[in-house]
Amino acid sequence: MAAQTILFDFTLSAESQTTTSAQRQEVAKVIRSELELLFPQLELGYVLETPENGYFAVLHENKETIVTIRIFKQGLLTINVEYYLPDGKEPLISFDTLRTMELILRQKLDSDRSKYLPPIKRGGYIDIYMTSSDERIIEYDIDKLVYEARSPFQKIQIMHSKTLGNMLILDELQNIAESDLIYTETLMGRGVENYEGKEICILGGGDGALLYELLKEKPKYVVMLEIDELVMVACNKYLNSICGDVLEKRKSDNYEIIVGDCVEYMKKFIEDGRKFDYVFGDLTDIPISGAPIGECWDFIRTIFEHSFKLLKPDGKFLTHGNGTSCLESLELFEEQLRLLKPKVKYTTTKAFVPSFMEEWLFYQVTFA
Repeated sequence: MAAQTILFDFTLSAESQTTTSAQRQEVAKVIRSELELLFPQLELGYVLETPENGYFAVLHENKETIVTIRIFKQGLLTINVEYYLPDGKEPLISFDTLRTMELILRQKLDSDRSKYLPPIKRGGYIDIYMTSSDERIIEYDIDKLVYEARSPFQKIQIMHSKTLGNMLILDELQNIAESDLIYTETLMGRGVENYEGKEICILGGGDGALLYELLKEKPKYVVMLEIDELVMVACNKYLNSICGDVLEKRKSDNYEIIVGDCVEYMKKFIEDGRKFDYVFGDLTDIPISGAPIGECWDFIRTIFEHSFKLLKPDGKFLTHGNGTSCLESLELFEEQLRLLKPKVKYTTTKAFVPSFMEEWLFYQVTFA
């Protein structure tokens, strides 16, 4: 159950059609006549008309369905329809009806551009809307909440998508889904990197997918540092198609999972003189910001500093970046790499990640 919000907007061919109050009133009359075909008992509840702000009206049918009309003096019109839809009920207005209404109004208003959006579902317990890396809205075909809990570190949810399978969502952001093998394979450079007999450190990786896929490559030993026990418990139960049983065993002849702050364990490894062939950064995303300042950027720099102290001279640091549309943040990230001492060099690869619904960039960093 949720509130359904349907949005229409039109741009008139001639801006002069809405310049005066009388013109706006005439346009409003056309809009209302069409709306009354859909809602025969539609009543006018409130009107505001000013030279500066144009025309605004609130209409309702039995005080249940609310319609707002806004006519800007610059020739832009918006119509919003909102109503409550109980579970199991058919939508109040069908897709075909919405399309027909848009086309009729476009013709009658002499509009050269029009658009309507299918119902935006607001207030439901299952949140089907998330954002791309550059903060565009994405609607998912989520039909079930599989798991939800809050750890000391974050909100953890596993949702089921009809097309993507179970999805891990951390603090309202999509993390990985059963559909996302390409993410893990691109991060690890499958087919390019040779992990046989190598020593590897994974920073984060609580979903277990990276560890599971790396173990197929016959490494000598993998140590994974993950802070959130509850993420691993949830993924072990509901995402074992991507992590197998590695989160259940926690330790074997060729791997170990350590629960704790990765920075503290990295410091200990450095003190002990421990070295790795590969270090994976499977942690927080690159922040969307205008400057490399703040807690997240400080954390990224700390990870860089410690990771390269743990790498062997010919070792490699592999990490995900962000969506390829986040050019400014990716440039800030690369700027931090260029500032590292000793100097490093990097290459990048790209992959379209199904549950992110966008292309992501991955980094391969070595000593220069």
